[in-house]
Amino acid sequence: MTDIKNKITEDVKSAMRSKDKERLAALRLIQAGLKQKEVDERIELNDEQTIAILDKMAKQHRDSIEQFGRANRNDLIEKEQQELNIIESYLPEQLSNDDINSLIENAISEVGANSLKDMGKIMALLKDKLQGRADMGHVSRLIKAKLSN
Repeated sequence: MTDIKNKITEDVKSAMRSKDKERLAALRLIQAGLKQKEVDERIELNDEQTIAILDKMAKQHRDSIEQFGRANRNDLIEKEQQELNIIESYLPEQLSNDDINSLIENAISEVGANSLKDMGKIMALLKDKLQGRADMGHVSRLIKAKLSN
C-alpha cells in the first residue's frame, strides 16, 4: 500500500475514534474513489496515481462549489469546501504562480512553441511536473495567454 493510502487509512481510524462524522465521511469518499479505480483497472495504485485521482476529486469539488455559488446554496458550498480541504491535505503543496510561470516558460522554450497549435505538446510536458501541485485549468489559461502574445 502506498504512503498516501496508508495515511488516509490511518486518518479514517483516527476520525472513527474521535467520532468526527464529517471528516470520516469525506475520508470514506476518498477511499471509495481510490478503491473504484483499483477495482476497475485491476491495479494497486501508486502515490502518483493516487495524487492524480485526488487532483481530479479536488477539481470536481471546486466545480461544484462554483455551481452552488451561482445557485446561492451556501449550505452545500460549506459541505463541499470541507471535503475539498480534506482532499487537498493529501495533495502535494501547491506551486506559486511564479513557479508555474517559470515551468511554462521552460516548457515553451524546450518545445520551441510559437503558436496555440503547440499547446498540446506543452501541456503533455508539464502534466507530470504539475499534477496535484497546480490547477491544470489555470495552467492552460496561462499557456494560452503566453502563446497568444
